Amino acid sequence: MDFASPDFFDWNAGYASRRLPVFARNLVATSHPLAAQAGLRIMAAGGNAVDAAVATAAVMTVVEPCSNGLGSDAFCILWDGERLHGLNASGRAPAAWTPEYFRRRHGDGAATPPVRGWDAVTVPGAVSAWVALAERFGRLPLAQLLEPAAEIAERGYAVPVVVGEKWAAAAQVGSLVSQPGFAETFLPRGRAPRIGERFTLPGAARALRTIGATRGQAFYGGEIAAALVRQSQAQGGAHTLADFAGYRPEWVEPIAMDYHGVTLHEIPPNGQGIAALIALGILRHVDLTEHDADSVMARHLQIEAMKLAFADVYHHVAEPSAMALSAADLLSPGYLAERAKLIDPKRAQDFRAGNPAKGGTIYLTAADESGMMVSFIQSNYMGFGSGVVVPEWGLSLQNRGHAFSLDAASANVVAPGKRPFHTIIPGFVTAGGRPLMSFGVMGANMQPQGHLQTLLRMVDWFQNPQAACDAPRWRFNAGLELNVEAAMDPAVVQGLAALGHRLDVIDDSYQDFGAGQFIWRLGDPAVEGYVAASDPRRDGLVAGF
Repeated sequence: MDFASPDFFDWNAGYASRRLPVFARNLVATSHPLAAQAGLRIMAAGGNAVDAAVATAAVMTVVEPCSNGLGSDAFCILWDGERLHGLNASGRAPAAWTPEYFRRRHGDGAATPPVRGWDAVTVPGAVSAWVALAERFGRLPLAQLLEPAAEIAERGYAVPVVVGEKWAAAAQVGSLVSQPGFAETFLPRGRAPRIGERFTLPGAARALRTIGATRGQAFYGGEIAAALVRQSQAQGGAHTLADFAGYRPEWVEPIAMDYHGVTLHEIPPNGQGIAALIALGILRHVDLTEHDADSVMARHLQIEAMKLAFADVYHHVAEPSAMALSAADLLSPGYLAERAKLIDPKRAQDFRAGNPAKGGTIYLTAADESGMMVSFIQSNYMGFGSGVVVPEWGLSLQNRGHAFSLDAASANVVAPGKRPFHTIIPGFVTAGGRPLMSFGVMGANMQPQGHLQTLLRMVDWFQNPQAACDAPRWRFNAGLELNVEAAMDPAVVQGLAALGHRLDVIDDSYQDFGAGQFIWRLGDPAVEGYVAASDPRRDGLVAGF
């Protein structure tokens, strides 16, 4: 089967949407138009897809501060023209962090680190990802890549609809806005900016130019690091200059699962990408194509496979060195075949973890005519993250430390230098060892669920990327609880309920069902190019030439 042929897809298949597929030889897709345009500007100046991705990511920290910032974490999968590479730039715990540290500061009853404040902040990795990607694969200087973001931060931009709505919601969260520096930076008129209102971030412009001029050194060992540590210590945090100076991102080999002629690749643990692979591996033992893409049974079988995957991931997955089982154990074909047997087509179930060892988020993707393709994701986590802001640098920080456990029996228990279980995951698909699609879906545990649902629509039912992106989605929460989008056929909703799924029909698609971007290769990228899609659930844009 020729997955790269335009004839592979049904171009008539579609759902209610504001978007159409975009065809070009050089493409950037993300959830804010200014960011996509910045990436394209860098390509037009001689940069490649990696340069465009870094420039786009930098702009996103300015124009979607409710989802990410200079203090984010990041992950990337890229095709360099010859092979895949994975990059894990998730944060590590400060050297002082132990369960005892948190119980001493937050009480013996604490089960996790707090949601807000410095005790929620691991050493952030996004800036290190930009530096590592640009130095290894880019063509242009880092300072040039960050300048579009610095210009936007300095001149300001009009706040778009979805970002404005999320910003306004965050302004009502007392534990967030009470953090020192937050209101000064992100509520400049004593409130969230209104939709269409101009917002500037001059401190971020200064930070971006300093990061570019020092190739990231200022963030991990210079004046920005010093400012971060001063504020941490002034507010009772444990971060030291040594914690920042010792941080390095990690190049990793992606893990993978074959399915119906294609291979889905994900970053290995400490992330949750393995959940999409487990679910896909289980569905290899179920013939989904016997059912229509939008049928009750097609949805039910996917939901049950995803529930089985999450049961294992939440129990077993953590920093690889702390896991009792490996990714290979969890992806063992024999084990997944046994897990598939647990699915009952006649009823929904609440699954538990198995034992295979029987012996805030933004996403972007870019591709260029040389064949380079980049899948990149970065996040502050729970809506402006920790709330920690360093105003003079326009810098907000993630709260990924909250994802640690304080239970000594947990594989995800906090420890010095350790990385917590992570939700953000870039995706990549190959066919026959060649690149086919760079893609991702945002939104906490929606991410592997979105990977699964959209990929199956393309591969099993030949829906084009925009149609697969537009189709109404479901989201598993816990137990038998399920959310479905309001656009889903009421007869299907009733059919799922009859199988025992406890459903809530949700009309807030941005908050509950993620948003994604997709670039699919069509033959020779210098000749046929690519087709790209962007999710209507966000204010995004696909830009290309």
